[in-house]
Amino acid sequence: MRFLRVRSRKALGPGMRKVLSKGRFLRHRDGFTLGDALSQGIRSVSSHPGRLAMTCLAVALGIGALVATIGFAQTGSGQIAATFDSVAATSILVEPAAAETDQTMIPWDAEKRAIRLNGVVGAGTLTNVSENVRSVSSLPLNDPEALPHGRPAVVAASPGLLAVIAGRVQQGAFINTFQDDTAQAVAVLGRQAAENLNIRRLDVRQAIFINEEPYTVIGIVEGMQRHPELESAIIIPQSTARQRLELTAVLEVQVRIEVGAGPVVSPQLAYALNPSDPTSLIVSAPSASGALKERLSSDVNILFLALGLTAAGIGALTIAVATSLSVMERKGEIGLRRALGATGSQIALLLLAECATTGLLGGLIGAGTGTCAVVAIAAANQWTPILDIALVAVAAVSGILLGLVAGLVPAIRASMIEPATALQEGT
Repeated sequence: MRFLRVRSRKALGPGMRKVLSKGRFLRHRDGFTLGDALSQGIRSVSSHPGRLAMTCLAVALGIGALVATIGFAQTGSGQIAATFDSVAATSILVEPAAAETDQTMIPWDAEKRAIRLNGVVGAGTLTNVSENVRSVSSLPLNDPEALPHGRPAVVAASPGLLAVIAGRVQQGAFINTFQDDTAQAVAVLGRQAAENLNIRRLDVRQAIFINEEPYTVIGIVEGMQRHPELESAIIIPQSTARQRLELTAVLEVQVRIEVGAGPVVSPQLAYALNPSDPTSLIVSAPSASGALKERLSSDVNILFLALGLTAAGIGALTIAVATSLSVMERKGEIGLRRALGATGSQIALLLLAECATTGLLGGLIGAGTGTCAVVAIAAANQWTPILDIALVAVAAVSGILLGLVAGLVPAIRASMIEPATALQEGT
C-alpha cells in the first residue's frame, strides 16, 4: 500500500489528520531529506523506462563522445610524439667541422667504420656533386621538343644509405657493395626524378646521360623520410663519383642507431671515423622539431576537446528538454505534493535528484563505451592506446553534474508552480 508523505501534520486540518492516521495513509515526516529525494527520484525515473532510456542515451552519447575524443587526442598526441622521438632518438649526423676543405675529414670507408660500433644499426655516406654536373638527360642528344624540366640533383652515396634514410625500392634495386667497390656507371633515380626523365619502367634496359656519359638505371626509389629531397635526385655510387665527377671529399655520414644508444655512440663516432683528428668532425643528432611536435599535439587536443564538449552539450540539452516535458506531464503530481505540504525547494530537489540519477547512469555507460572505442580503434591501427583512467572516472561522475545543470531551469520552474493551478491543469 502506498503512503502519502507530507512535510508536517500542520499542512493538514485536524480532521484530515485524524482520518488519514486511522486509515494509515499518512507517514509522518518532520523533514524532507536528501535521501528521500534520491529514493523518490530513483522510483520516479524507473517508472518511466522510455523516458529514462532516451535521456540516458543522450547523456551516454555526450559523455562517451567526450571520453572518446579525449582518448583519441591523447593517443594521437602520443603517436605524433613517438614519431618525432623515434626519428630523433635513432638518427645521428656526422659532418666536417670545416665547411670548405680540399682534404676529406670523413674517410671514404666511413660506412664500414661506423657500422662496427655497438649500437649502430646502419650507416651511409651522402655527398651532393651537382656542381660538377653540366648536363643530365635521358637521351644522348638534346630534344628541342621535349618538355622543359629542372635538372635533377646528382648525389653520391654508399650502399647503406637507403636503409638509413628509411627509403624503399619501387623498381629494380639500390646500389650494392660490388658496384660501389668497382665504380660501376650505374644510377638510382628518385621517384620524381624518374618522372622528370620520363623513365617509367625498368623491365627493359634504361640509361641516362650525365655529362654526356651513359649510366645504367638500376632502380627507382621513394619514401625517403629523412631525406625527402632525394625523391627528385639521381644517386650514383660514391666511388663512381670520385672517378667520373671529381668528388674529393665526403660531406656527411648518416647513422641509424638503436633507441637509447645515442649517448654511447655519439662520442665514439668521431674517433672511429677520424682517430687522428676527431675534433675535425661534428657529431650531432638532427633536430626533432620539438616546438612543432608540441604545437601539433596541442592543436589535436584542442580540436578533439571542442568536439567532445559539443557532444556533451547536446546531451545536456536533451536532458533539459526531457525534464521540461516531464514537468508539464506531472503538473497534477506536483500540485498534489504542494497541497500536502511540500515546499518549492523540495520539488526542485526531487527533480534535480531525478536528473542526477539519469546523468550518473548515462555517464557510466558513456565512459565505458568511449573507453572501449579508444582501445578498439588504437588496436585496429596498431597504436598504443593512451587514456588517463582518472579522466574516465571524472567523466563518469561528470554525468551527475551534466544532469544537475540541465535540470536546474526545469526544477526552478516546477518549484514556482502554484498548487491550485497545478491541480486544475494537471491530470
